Amino acid sequence: MKKILLLSILAVSALFAQVKEPIEVPYISYEIKMGEGFGAVQANCLTCHSFGYITNQGKQSRAFWKGKVVKMVDHFKAPITDEDSEIVTNYLSEHYGNGK
Repeated sequence: MKKILLLSILAVSALFAQVKEPIEVPYISYEIKMGEGFGAVQANCLTCHSFGYITNQGKQSRAFWKGKVVKMVDHFKAPITDEDSEIVTNYLSEHYGNGK
């Protein structure tokens, strides 16, 4: 019983924490390469995550980008059509690909 009470007090005490100075979240801009297919990326990818998710992957192969698009559709249920999947894959492999 004492353990539960102690854990409850510790969990609730965080709710009363205060910061005297304002907290400023830094803005990070990502270089976005414009090109054919960017509209499909903007409509299908950027509604759920930032462009940083794409650029942080580094330069990858076409198979890698195709796998990422398939994962977003199959596992995360992104409502991307087959046509848009191909457009997004082409855009990513062209602008953020390593040529393989």
